[in-house]
Amino acid sequence: MTVHNKLFVNLTITTLNPDLARILEPRAPRPDLRLDAMRKLNEAGVPAGVICAPVLPGITDSPRDLEALVRAVAEAGGKYIFANSLFLKPCSAAVFMPFLEKEFPQLVESYRERFKDHAFVSAPYRKRLSQLMARLRQKYGIRTDFDRYSERSHPTPDPEACDQLQLF
Repeated sequence: MTVHNKLFVNLTITTLNPDLARILEPRAPRPDLRLDAMRKLNEAGVPAGVICAPVLPGITDSPRDLEALVRAVAEAGGKYIFANSLFLKPCSAAVFMPFLEKEFPQLVESYRERFKDHAFVSAPYRKRLSQLMARLRQKYGIRTDFDRYSERSHPTPDPEACDQLQLF
């Protein structure tokens, strides 16, 4: 019996702005390097895409910035992109709120209000984000069905004939 597995590589990119990315993720690779890694994976036959999470209200959630990210993923050959908004459970809020106070003090009050009774953003916010991402995926031709990445479209190469993929 032959068993077939599917592999997808998810890269997290929350912004294309390298300065903002450095503030949000100080020790992580730049967004352009992540896009290049995704491109190389897809060129090598490994389906890869982007998870844009967390989307930070007032920081990374502008439609213009999200569209730029979706466009960049499409141009780099990304197979998918999804977004998920920030959620702040008490243990996360204990770390995130001091960070917000330091880096984005103008947003502290709105975050306190937004997350005072719930760990998640409102249902209407999540719905708007989901609808925006669906429109952008459609606009840039990014599908979301994983079935099209079957072993037929990406045949398993002979391991003896393969070199190690160089990402950097």
